[in-house]
Amino acid sequence: MVKLGLLFLFVFETLFAFSQDSAWYARTTGKLPFIEYGIGDDRLGGAKMNYLDSDILVKVVDSFNTDYKIQLSKEHSAYIAKTSVILQQKGVARPPAHNTHLSGYCKVYGDAKSDYLAISLDERLPYHGFQLIDPSRIVIDLYGVTSNTNWISQLKTAKEIRNTWYEQIEDDVLRFTIELKHPQHWGYGIYYDSASRRLVVKVKRQPVIPDLHHIRIAIDAGHGGDNSGADGVTTKVLEKEYTLLIAKELQKTLIKAGAKEVFMTRTKDTSLSMPERILMLREYNPDLLVSIHLNSGGNDTVQGTSTFYRYIGFRPLSVAILNQLLTLGLKEYGNVGNFNFALSGPTEYPNTLVELAFLSNPDDEKRILSPKFRKAAAQKIYLGILEWLKQVR
Repeated sequence: MVKLGLLFLFVFETLFAFSQDSAWYARTTGKLPFIEYGIGDDRLGGAKMNYLDSDILVKVVDSFNTDYKIQLSKEHSAYIAKTSVILQQKGVARPPAHNTHLSGYCKVYGDAKSDYLAISLDERLPYHGFQLIDPSRIVIDLYGVTSNTNWISQLKTAKEIRNTWYEQIEDDVLRFTIELKHPQHWGYGIYYDSASRRLVVKVKRQPVIPDLHHIRIAIDAGHGGDNSGADGVTTKVLEKEYTLLIAKELQKTLIKAGAKEVFMTRTKDTSLSMPERILMLREYNPDLLVSIHLNSGGNDTVQGTSTFYRYIGFRPLSVAILNQLLTLGLKEYGNVGNFNFALSGPTEYPNTLVELAFLSNPDDEKRILSPKFRKAAAQKIYLGILEWLKQVR
């Protein structure tokens, strides 16, 4: 009875703590913490907003199973996995009395490879980045921040950033807009300087010569090891085996065509988690990624080829590849946007996922089993990359 009473007291105090204005605070931890829009879930996980850096201060206001609800600003909230934060003592590291932090000095500059926007802040706070097109822009919303910035220093060493400006869109949301010189988005990363509370947006430049001979291409063979993926409707062949065969055909095709570098996330039947793949690709820093998969439907009548993208600035690559795949005589299953697939999440490089055909459809399955078809499919993906590169010049 005493134990039950103590348990009730603990639950009551925890719920009470998260309901008060002086809520608990936490710091993000790990290599790939991310925030989500809500607590909904499906086979791809909850709808992600974006990845965050580590050691970012967040305000915890509620608890739901495996997630905390965090207050980003007065009007905005998000959800984060409990394993991605470390709770601080109640009342530790609270925002100042005016409930927002201040921005300071801003600078736009470049080095030999990239452009940067650096924003000084008095705390490491959460952010949300997204892409716009026509014209191409990167938008960064800083939550819990009020502008105390009175100028932006812009140096000629920046080669890809055309313009940068900021506006206080809400009392506690400060927005920075980065306008790019080229229509094509080549990627960006957001992080805090390890030695300070300065937020850095690293903008990838368009290659000086954007052709196959001057770019680094990454290929991901979907699934592998203990993750077999889908299986064939008649033969029960495994998706993981045939994505690797297609990926190797694409690798051979690209190397033969003179690609500067081709990186494979796996070259054999290896178990690789999505975080492992993302961190591997982050270290390699490709100019583009193609992830190869084979689809499966609820019934054997569904068939066709499709390509997927998450961010609007990366859509042209997915469209160019789909256009080429359709010349194989495959039915069109569509070009799918805002796709919440893990490898579509990184913003650092253009990427697309290719669902070549349906293993659950007898006709598509026959195609997939054919070495001639797999070689032709690799050729079409290569031609799609070439088509995309011609568009960005």
